[in-house]
Amino acid sequence: MKRDKNSIFLILHDIRSVQNVGSIFRTADAAGVSKIFLTGYTPSPIDRFKRERKDFIKVSLGAEKSVSWEEHSDILSLIKGLRKKEVVIVSVEQAPQARDYRTLCVNAPAAFIYGNEVNGLSQEILNMSDDIVEIPMKGSKESLNVSVSVGISLFRLLENVG
Repeated sequence: MKRDKNSIFLILHDIRSVQNVGSIFRTADAAGVSKIFLTGYTPSPIDRFKRERKDFIKVSLGAEKSVSWEEHSDILSLIKGLRKKEVVIVSVEQAPQARDYRTLCVNAPAAFIYGNEVNGLSQEILNMSDDIVEIPMKGSKESLNVSVSVGISLFRLLENVG
């Protein structure tokens, strides 16, 4: 399948911070992501009372209106469903089996999974992934904020999607 606007997805799993998710929506809009899937307890642009979240919109600047999104409680079912549609699943996570994100080349459609700010992605999710990539850390800190990771990796990953 040739890459087009409807072929790049983000899966945000168990992300705690409304500000991080809002920022990721804004980045996804800039990068031309076609859909964001919010899984686990990742906050959505709409609160439990079906009202727009002002704290979300303050950061996203309305990107939740230009980027399609869906909520899914079960990420494993979502991954299985995307696989049936021949979507390549790529986890962006620090893991022993991860490789440098700059070396990834995939054919669209593709879904990039980003996880919890502290715990990342579970081994079960990593096992279901077609590939696992990470951003190499050169300083003394071991990780980046998840919204920063999306910003750094997404544009580079999209350069290598055919």
